[in-house]
Amino acid sequence: MNWLDEVKWDAAGLVPVIAQEQATGDVLMFAWMDREALQKTAELGRAVYFSRSRGRLWFMGEESGHVQTVHEIRLDCDNDVVLLKVTQLGHEPGIACHTGRHSCFFHRYEAGQWKAVEPVLKDPESIYK
Repeated sequence: MNWLDEVKWDAAGLVPVIAQEQATGDVLMFAWMDREALQKTAELGRAVYFSRSRGRLWFMGEESGHVQTVHEIRLDCDNDVVLLKVTQLGHEPGIACHTGRHSCFFHRYEAGQWKAVEPVLKDPESIYK
């Protein structure tokens, strides 16, 4: 059996993916992969996602230069979520979020509202064309 056949793809042919920084354990982002994206990620050793908004493969860092080197690919116990252990490249500290932050999970719930608690490391206007 092909290893990709063991993944439980949703009705759209996608699987949710969590990118976790190998060195710190920080959860950097959540994204989606289709079969081709997961295959390319395994082949290249770099994160390739499927962009639902663009309807195509998204090579992480293709515009920003913030590439994710993949050290491990893991599948959860139900075979329906992928975990990537990555090193975030392109800026120090690494920027995974399109807002210019280290992690996409920068909002924290406090006293009935969401508060941004992580700094912008680089202005997104200077990252994306």
